[in-house]
Amino acid sequence: MKLSIEHRTEYCYETPVSHSTQYLRLTPKSSARQRILSWDLDMPDVATRGTDGFGNILHVLTMDRPHDAITIAAKGEVEIVDEHLEDDDQRLSPLVFQRFTPITRADQMIRSFAQGFAGSQPLQRLAELSAALLELMPYVPGSTVVSSTATEAFSTGRGVCQDHTHVFLSCCRVLGIPARYVSGYLYTNDSNHVASHAWAEVWLNDRWHTFDVTNQAIEPTHHLKLAVGLDYLDACPVRGVRYGGGVESMHAFALVERSDLQVSQ
Repeated sequence: MKLSIEHRTEYCYETPVSHSTQYLRLTPKSSARQRILSWDLDMPDVATRGTDGFGNILHVLTMDRPHDAITIAAKGEVEIVDEHLEDDDQRLSPLVFQRFTPITRADQMIRSFAQGFAGSQPLQRLAELSAALLELMPYVPGSTVVSSTATEAFSTGRGVCQDHTHVFLSCCRVLGIPARYVSGYLYTNDSNHVASHAWAEVWLNDRWHTFDVTNQAIEPTHHLKLAVGLDYLDACPVRGVRYGGGVESMHAFALVERSDLQVSQ
Protein backbone atom coordinates (compact mmCIF):
# COMPACT_ATOMS: atom_id res chain seq x y z
CA MET A 1 0.00 0.00 0.00
CA LYS A 2 1.33 3.40 -1.01
CA LEU A 3 0.38 6.52 0.94
CA SER A 4 0.79 10.18 0.06
CA ILE A 5 1.15 12.55 3.01
CA GLU A 6 0.76 16.29 3.34
CA HIS A 7 1.35 17.96 6.70
CA ARG A 8 1.30 21.71 7.19
CA THR A 9 1.92 23.62 10.44
CA GLU A 10 1.49 27.38 10.72
CA TYR A 11 2.46 29.61 13.64
CA CYS A 12 1.30 33.22 13.81
CA TYR A 13 2.40 35.72 16.47
CA GLU A 14 0.80 38.83 17.89
CA THR A 15 4.06 40.79 17.62
CA PRO A 16 7.33 40.00 15.80
CA VAL A 17 9.49 37.23 17.24
CA SER A 18 13.15 38.21 17.53
CA HIS A 19 14.50 34.65 17.67
CA SER A 20 12.98 31.16 17.41
CA THR A 21 14.22 27.59 17.25
CA GLN A 22 12.00 24.75 16.04
CA TYR A 23 12.83 21.08 16.56
CA LEU A 24 11.26 19.08 13.74
CA ARG A 25 10.69 15.33 13.78
CA LEU A 26 8.83 15.40 10.51
CA THR A 27 10.94 13.02 8.42
CA PRO A 28 10.24 9.27 8.64
CA LYS A 29 12.91 6.59 8.31
CA SER A 30 12.76 3.58 6.02
CA SER A 31 12.43 0.24 7.80
CA ALA A 32 11.37 -3.34 7.11
CA ARG A 33 7.75 -2.15 7.32
CA GLN A 34 7.83 1.25 5.63
CA ARG A 35 9.76 2.33 2.56
CA ILE A 36 10.20 6.06 2.00
CA LEU A 37 9.78 6.73 -1.72
CA SER A 38 10.03 10.53 -1.53
CA TRP A 39 9.97 13.12 1.24
CA ASP A 40 10.43 16.90 1.29
CA LEU A 41 10.34 19.60 3.95
CA ASP A 42 9.47 23.17 3.01
CA MET A 43 10.75 25.65 5.61
CA PRO A 44 11.35 29.42 5.72
CA ASP A 45 15.10 28.93 6.26
CA VAL A 46 17.81 26.28 6.07
CA ALA A 47 17.67 23.74 8.89
CA THR A 48 20.39 21.53 10.36
CA ARG A 49 19.73 17.80 10.01
CA GLY A 50 20.85 15.22 12.54
CA THR A 51 19.69 12.31 14.71
CA ASP A 52 18.39 12.59 18.26
CA GLY A 53 19.07 10.24 21.16
CA PHE A 54 16.19 7.94 20.18
CA GLY A 55 17.40 7.55 16.60
CA ASN A 56 14.79 9.89 15.11
CA ILE A 57 15.67 12.14 12.18
CA LEU A 58 15.80 15.66 13.66
CA HIS A 59 15.88 19.02 11.87
CA VAL A 60 16.67 22.16 13.86
CA LEU A 61 15.32 25.35 12.30
CA THR A 62 16.74 28.56 13.78
CA MET A 63 15.49 32.00 12.72
CA ASP A 64 17.45 34.99 14.04
CA ARG A 65 15.64 37.66 12.06
CA PRO A 66 12.34 39.22 13.18
CA HIS A 67 9.29 37.25 11.98
CA ASP A 68 5.59 37.19 12.76
CA ALA A 69 4.78 33.77 11.27
CA ILE A 70 6.36 30.39 10.50
CA THR A 71 5.04 27.83 8.04
CA ILE A 72 6.48 24.32 7.87
CA ALA A 73 5.23 21.80 5.32
CA ALA A 74 6.08 18.12 4.89
CA LYS A 75 5.12 16.15 1.82
CA GLY A 76 5.99 12.70 0.58
CA GLU A 77 5.06 9.22 -0.51
CA VAL A 78 5.61 6.06 1.51
CA GLU A 79 5.03 2.40 0.78
CA ILE A 80 3.75 0.28 3.67
CA VAL A 81 4.83 -3.34 3.22
CA ASP A 82 3.46 -6.40 4.99
CA GLU A 83 6.15 -6.63 7.64
CA HIS A 84 5.86 -6.29 11.42
CA LEU A 85 9.54 -6.24 12.34
CA GLU A 86 11.20 -2.83 12.57
CA ASP A 87 14.82 -2.02 11.71
CA ASP A 88 15.42 -0.24 15.00
CA ASP A 89 18.75 1.09 16.18
CA GLN A 90 19.68 -1.44 18.87
CA ARG A 91 22.32 0.81 20.41
CA LEU A 92 19.60 2.10 22.76
CA SER A 93 18.43 -0.53 25.24
CA PRO A 94 14.65 -1.10 25.40
CA LEU A 95 15.02 -0.87 29.19
CA VAL A 96 15.28 2.90 28.75
CA PHE A 97 11.56 2.88 28.03
CA GLN A 98 10.69 1.60 31.50
CA ARG A 99 11.38 5.05 32.91
CA PHE A 100 8.50 7.29 33.97
CA THR A 101 8.43 10.92 32.84
CA PRO A 102 6.47 13.84 34.35
CA ILE A 103 3.79 13.25 31.71
CA THR A 104 3.54 9.47 32.20
CA ARG A 105 4.01 9.32 35.98
CA ALA A 106 1.38 7.02 37.53
CA ASP A 107 -0.84 7.95 40.46
CA GLN A 108 -2.66 5.41 42.63
CA MET A 109 -5.65 5.25 40.25
CA ILE A 110 -3.48 4.28 37.29
CA ARG A 111 -1.43 1.86 39.40
CA SER A 112 -4.56 0.08 40.61
CA PHE A 113 -5.95 -0.10 37.08
CA ALA A 114 -2.69 -1.46 35.66
CA GLN A 115 -2.21 -4.08 38.38
CA GLY A 116 -5.51 -5.62 37.37
CA PHE A 117 -3.82 -6.79 34.15
CA ALA A 118 -0.63 -8.25 35.65
CA GLY A 119 0.20 -11.90 35.20
CA SER A 120 1.21 -14.42 32.57
CA GLN A 121 0.58 -14.04 28.82
CA PRO A 122 1.48 -10.33 28.88
CA LEU A 123 0.57 -9.66 25.23
CA GLN A 124 -2.96 -10.89 25.79
CA ARG A 125 -3.23 -9.02 29.08
CA LEU A 126 -2.03 -5.79 27.48
CA ALA A 127 -4.62 -6.18 24.71
CA GLU A 128 -7.26 -6.52 27.43
CA LEU A 129 -5.84 -3.48 29.19
CA SER A 130 -6.00 -1.50 25.94
CA ALA A 131 -9.65 -2.39 25.42
CA ALA A 132 -10.57 -1.57 29.01
CA LEU A 133 -8.71 1.74 28.79
CA LEU A 134 -10.66 2.85 25.72
CA GLU A 135 -13.90 1.94 27.45
CA LEU A 136 -12.93 4.03 30.48
CA MET A 137 -11.54 6.87 28.33
CA PRO A 138 -13.57 7.18 25.12
CA TYR A 139 -12.15 9.27 22.28
CA VAL A 140 -13.47 12.82 22.72
CA PRO A 141 -11.69 15.56 20.70
CA GLY A 142 -11.04 18.74 22.65
CA SER A 143 -11.46 17.10 26.06
CA THR A 144 -7.79 17.64 26.97
CA VAL A 145 -4.93 19.95 26.03
CA VAL A 146 -1.53 19.14 24.60
CA SER A 147 0.08 19.50 28.06
CA SER A 148 -2.33 17.11 29.82
CA THR A 149 -0.61 14.36 31.80
CA ALA A 150 -1.62 10.71 31.99
CA THR A 151 -3.10 11.18 35.46
CA GLU A 152 -5.09 14.25 34.40
CA ALA A 153 -6.52 12.52 31.34
CA PHE A 154 -7.29 9.30 33.22
CA SER A 155 -9.15 11.18 35.96
CA THR A 156 -11.11 13.12 33.32
CA GLY A 157 -12.33 9.87 31.75
CA ARG A 158 -11.91 10.93 28.13
CA GLY A 159 -9.18 11.98 25.75
CA VAL A 160 -7.53 11.73 22.35
CA CYS A 161 -4.84 9.43 20.93
CA GLN A 162 -2.08 11.27 22.77
CA ASP A 163 -3.85 10.74 26.11
CA HIS A 164 -4.63 7.09 25.38
CA THR A 165 -0.98 6.51 24.58
CA HIS A 166 0.32 8.29 27.69
CA VAL A 167 -1.96 6.34 30.03
CA PHE A 168 -1.09 3.07 28.29
CA LEU A 169 2.64 3.82 28.64
CA SER A 170 2.12 4.64 32.30
CA CYS A 171 0.38 1.31 32.86
CA CYS A 172 3.12 -0.62 31.06
CA ARG A 173 5.80 1.03 33.18
CA VAL A 174 3.83 0.19 36.35
CA LEU A 175 4.00 -3.43 35.19
CA GLY A 176 7.74 -3.16 34.46
CA ILE A 177 7.29 -3.52 30.69
CA PRO A 178 9.30 -1.24 28.35
CA ALA A 179 6.94 0.87 26.22
CA ARG A 180 7.50 3.88 24.00
CA TYR A 181 5.48 6.70 22.45
CA VAL A 182 5.16 6.76 18.64
CA SER A 183 4.13 9.77 16.56
CA GLY A 184 3.10 9.48 12.94
CA TYR A 185 0.20 9.27 10.54
CA LEU A 186 -2.76 6.96 10.09
CA TYR A 187 -4.61 6.17 6.89
CA THR A 188 -8.35 5.65 7.33
CA ASN A 189 -11.48 5.81 5.20
CA ASP A 190 -13.15 7.93 7.88
CA SER A 191 -12.86 11.55 6.75
CA ASN A 192 -13.60 12.71 10.30
CA HIS A 193 -10.51 10.98 11.69
CA VAL A 194 -7.40 13.06 12.33
CA ALA A 195 -4.55 11.86 10.08
CA SER A 196 -1.83 12.89 12.51
CA HIS A 197 -1.73 10.15 15.12
CA ALA A 198 -0.02 8.64 18.18
CA TRP A 199 0.23 5.08 19.45
CA ALA A 200 2.45 2.87 21.61
CA GLU A 201 5.00 0.14 21.06
CA VAL A 202 5.78 -2.46 23.73
CA TRP A 203 8.98 -4.53 24.01
CA LEU A 204 8.14 -8.19 24.60
CA ASN A 205 9.76 -11.40 23.34
CA ASP A 206 12.72 -9.47 21.89
CA ARG A 207 10.67 -7.28 19.54
CA TRP A 208 8.41 -4.24 19.49
CA HIS A 209 4.63 -4.78 19.37
CA THR A 210 2.12 -2.13 18.30
CA PHE A 211 -0.76 -1.05 20.54
CA ASP A 212 -3.01 1.63 19.04
CA VAL A 213 -5.48 2.15 21.90
CA THR A 214 -7.65 4.67 20.06
CA ASN A 215 -8.31 2.30 17.15
CA GLN A 216 -7.81 -0.98 19.02
CA ALA A 217 -5.21 -2.01 16.44
CA ILE A 218 -2.23 -4.31 17.04
CA GLU A 219 -1.05 -4.52 13.43
CA PRO A 220 0.36 -1.24 12.03
CA THR A 221 -0.74 -1.88 8.45
CA HIS A 222 -2.12 1.65 8.05
CA HIS A 223 0.39 3.47 10.25
CA LEU A 224 3.37 5.56 9.15
CA LYS A 225 5.92 6.08 11.92
CA LEU A 226 7.67 9.43 12.29
CA ALA A 227 9.42 9.33 15.67
CA VAL A 228 9.62 7.51 19.00
CA GLY A 229 10.35 8.60 22.56
CA LEU A 230 9.44 8.29 26.21
CA ASP A 231 6.41 10.54 25.69
CA TYR A 232 4.90 13.21 23.43
CA LEU A 233 7.65 15.74 24.13
CA ASP A 234 10.32 13.39 22.75
CA ALA A 235 8.45 12.46 19.58
CA CYS A 236 6.11 15.34 18.64
CA PRO A 237 6.49 16.50 15.01
CA VAL A 238 7.14 20.17 15.88
CA ARG A 239 8.38 21.67 19.15
CA GLY A 240 10.10 25.01 19.67
CA VAL A 241 11.12 27.99 21.74
CA ARG A 242 11.00 31.71 20.95
CA TYR A 243 11.77 35.19 22.24
CA GLY A 244 8.96 37.70 21.94
CA GLY A 245 5.88 37.36 19.80
CA GLY A 246 3.16 37.79 22.42
CA VAL A 247 0.14 35.57 21.90
CA GLU A 248 0.71 32.62 19.58
CA SER A 249 -1.82 30.87 17.36
CA MET A 250 -1.08 27.52 15.75
CA HIS A 251 -2.93 25.74 12.96
CA ALA A 252 -2.03 22.25 11.75
CA PHE A 253 -3.38 20.23 8.84
CA ALA A 254 -2.52 16.66 7.89
CA LEU A 255 -3.83 14.58 5.00
CA VAL A 256 -3.06 10.91 4.28
CA GLU A 257 -4.37 9.34 1.07
CA ARG A 258 -3.88 6.11 -0.86
CA SER A 259 -1.75 6.78 -3.94
CA ASP A 260 -1.86 3.27 -5.41
CA LEU A 261 -5.58 3.01 -6.08
CA GLN A 262 -6.55 2.89 -9.76
CA VAL A 263 -9.64 4.79 -10.78
CA SER A 264 -11.91 2.49 -12.81
CA GLN A 265 -13.22 3.76 -16.12
